[in-house]
Amino acid sequence: MSSPDDTATGVDRRALLAVLLGVALATLDSAICNTALPLIAADLRTLPAASIWVINAYQLAVVATLLPFAALGDKLGPRRIHLGGLAFFTLASVACALADTLGSLTAARALQGIGAGAMMSVNVALIRQIYPAARLGRGVGLNALVVGACFAAGPTAASLVLSVASWHWLFAVNLPLGAIALVYGWRALPRTAPRGHAFDPLTAALTGLSFAALIGALGSAAQREPWPWTSALLVAMAVCGGLLLRRQAGHPAPMLPVDLLRRPLFALSVATALAAFAAQGLAFVGLPFYFELVLHRNPVDTGFLMTPWPIVVALAAPIAGRLSDRHPPGLLGGVGLALMCAGLVLLALLPADASTPDIVWRMVICGAGFGGFQSPNLRALMASAPPERSGGASGMIAVARLTGQAVGAALVALCFGLGGAAGPSWALALGAGFAGVAALASLARLWAV
Repeated sequence: MSSPDDTATGVDRRALLAVLLGVALATLDSAICNTALPLIAADLRTLPAASIWVINAYQLAVVATLLPFAALGDKLGPRRIHLGGLAFFTLASVACALADTLGSLTAARALQGIGAGAMMSVNVALIRQIYPAARLGRGVGLNALVVGACFAAGPTAASLVLSVASWHWLFAVNLPLGAIALVYGWRALPRTAPRGHAFDPLTAALTGLSFAALIGALGSAAQREPWPWTSALLVAMAVCGGLLLRRQAGHPAPMLPVDLLRRPLFALSVATALAAFAAQGLAFVGLPFYFELVLHRNPVDTGFLMTPWPIVVALAAPIAGRLSDRHPPGLLGGVGLALMCAGLVLLALLPADASTPDIVWRMVICGAGFGGFQSPNLRALMASAPPERSGGASGMIAVARLTGQAVGAALVALCFGLGGAAGPSWALALGAGFAGVAALASLARLWAV
């Protein structure tokens, strides 16, 4: 009987599949929710700008819990954190399916985000355990392939479900998928002995409160809520952040790994990720409204029009991952993000009567560009951190991604509030600007020591 290990690469294929199942579940849910947001807003009788809290609540919970869970992963092992997060995510998905108001759906999405935060915090750390160092680029490339494939399947799946059932069923599908992933992950994920890292609950609380206040302030400002509330959130962020930095000063493995930011390559990679995922957030939240309100497409058509971008990401990501084992990630990422910037500009300039082929080839350009950035950037981030800090680096990757996406989603709401009917077009143009900034940050890594 053959071994589950790939003898040519030293990769345990069963463990890799278990990790990717969790990645697929969280990604599929995100893609489905983004696509269905206009319909959810209409069904719950709320304004498009207010409905973005369904996205923001999830991202707030994920960002607030990522680093505490990453620290727990360093102490207890990433396997336990991943499986616990998967179980919580699945149960919270049931609450999302049963929600009947914007408030209840937002609360359920926040709970779902806690489970997703646990999985995302240790995802790349698990891949680093599974893959040898010389082939890490292929591992993160495969991870990006799964993310891209699920983003590709999400809009199409949403369109198919919405053509025969209500949006509640988009969340209900997580129950059987989560159960399967949990059973398989329990059997296959690598077991690691608990380490001696101490876990500080107060530091975890300060970390969570700092990031929760940050995302809350972004959402509040974007919704143009009363300035005292937004100001209070900013003050809370500053106070909690200051106390956090003071408490973890001198710690050999701080929960918020600011010490890793002293490494130029790591810092520039984080900056690249923040700007790139802000661009993606602006695009993925704004595009469904753009297709329906500006280009006058129906919800089913919208799902299919969203599909080319992630399909091309799925195709480009593993190629870029392999290339990143031989070529500078800064160059690969810079070229990819410049391509994404051009694609977003071309989308924003579409006429109202644009044909389907005109939309599709522009989405293909965006997907090719984003796919060319993602895998090299992941490799650069993980390779620039010491092996014993894999958990912190993995958590920082997810923080950069989710913070960027939260900034993007908040800016979409601001564009809607200020631009009115032109809001979706403004969001795409602003996304192009962020992609351009990300391209410059990526190219700067060519000169980083």
